[in-house]
Amino acid sequence: MLKDKYPYYLASEAVYANTDLAVTDKYSREIVTRCALADEPVINKAIEAAVAAEEPMRSLAGYERQAILNHCVKRFEERSEELARTLCIEAGKPIQHSRGEAQRLIDTFRIAAEESVRQRGEITPLDRIPRARGYVCYSKRVAIGACSFISPFNFPLNLAAHKIAPAIAAGCPFILKPASSTPLGALIIGETLAETDLPRGAFSILPCKREGARLFTEDERLKLLSFTGSAEVGWELKRKAGKKRVVLELGGNAGCIVERDADVEDAAKRILFGAFYQSGQSCISVQRIVAHESIYPELRDRLVRGARELKTGRPIDEETFIGPLITEDDARRIESWIESAVRRGARLLCGGKRDGAFITPALLENVPDDESLCAEEAFGPVAVMKPFTTFDEALDDINHSRFGLQAGVFTNDVNKAHQAWDRLVVGGVTINEIPSWRADEMPYGGVKDSGFGREGIRCAIEDMTENRIMVIRLQQN
Repeated sequence: MLKDKYPYYLASEAVYANTDLAVTDKYSREIVTRCALADEPVINKAIEAAVAAEEPMRSLAGYERQAILNHCVKRFEERSEELARTLCIEAGKPIQHSRGEAQRLIDTFRIAAEESVRQRGEITPLDRIPRARGYVCYSKRVAIGACSFISPFNFPLNLAAHKIAPAIAAGCPFILKPASSTPLGALIIGETLAETDLPRGAFSILPCKREGARLFTEDERLKLLSFTGSAEVGWELKRKAGKKRVVLELGGNAGCIVERDADVEDAAKRILFGAFYQSGQSCISVQRIVAHESIYPELRDRLVRGARELKTGRPIDEETFIGPLITEDDARRIESWIESAVRRGARLLCGGKRDGAFITPALLENVPDDESLCAEEAFGPVAVMKPFTTFDEALDDINHSRFGLQAGVFTNDVNKAHQAWDRLVVGGVTINEIPSWRADEMPYGGVKDSGFGREGIRCAIEDMTENRIMVIRLQQN
């Protein structure tokens, strides 16, 4: 199914420049294909082409942008199984979850196609003061120009789509750096874009080494940087980005509250999914669980039983739920964090056994708050539990984190739902749902160390456009 080699896309064209980037099957760890790797001169050419494409992209009519996006939707639907199986290989994501991500790619482009013809302006009467009598102010959204995108390994299709699709809808050319460990999904998107009538230079998709990607952040010809990845890298990129707009979607250690009035069986099912879906390699994976003391034992028992039943194995097997972590070093890190917590008195309830890049689903309790499993982003199949007595205590516990992406609250008390919405210092609160839940059209992003700005198609289009006004002085009779 995979090709022997893949190009990068420079100024809308496939370029088989070299085969310097080896792509591995994350289950077998064997090299399965190779990709062309871009260097700084190539990135510079891509930026030049994107700048040259700014006016042609702005000039595309809404129906033309929509037709391009709809073509992508059609082709992704036709290639959905290929996309899912490619993702399963390059990311080690279980096939059932890979198919889900392929569908989200389709959904994201479809939403962008809808939004591409919904860009509106305003008319502002100015005659509230005598000197503005006879004046009218009009405003419209205008594409800001060439954009820079950096996407991560864990959702190589959908998180690239959340940058690419709104850029096309807004009329912005772009350059994209996919994660070097999972470049194939983005390159298949590039192959599809090359089939469309996008102006030459409208896009470049360039796998490259992190140390060679300086221009993605620092080049002043680029008007926006959108980065998804770790907090440490993201904030450093923002510091170097200069005058351009910056959107950061960073990490988290998402907390989930289960109140005494919650449906414990339902909460356990959803938390199991949220904590261990795609081996916990999600910035909104459930990592911290706080449950009311009256229902804590029942919830703990259900979670432990459920975690032990999750199948770990080959990602291509239909029944597999837990696949490998992206690298064996990441699995070793999780193993060391679990061992550190246990040494300080934590109780390992289940899992936590490492085999190569695999970690069996782990739950712990009595973990000190300053242990990495509580304080940092685990990005693996592990979660910690603790009981609470009062709802205020639970809210304070969730807020006791340097991260603030999303939080979940299981309760049937509408007052507590609103209290959580008011008090939790996060970008989003989900009620009777895990913080891992996201719809691709909603405003999504974090606060504190979890990010800056919001994703979601309409929010992204807003970031990729700016207001331009026109004032008219009407002739007086």
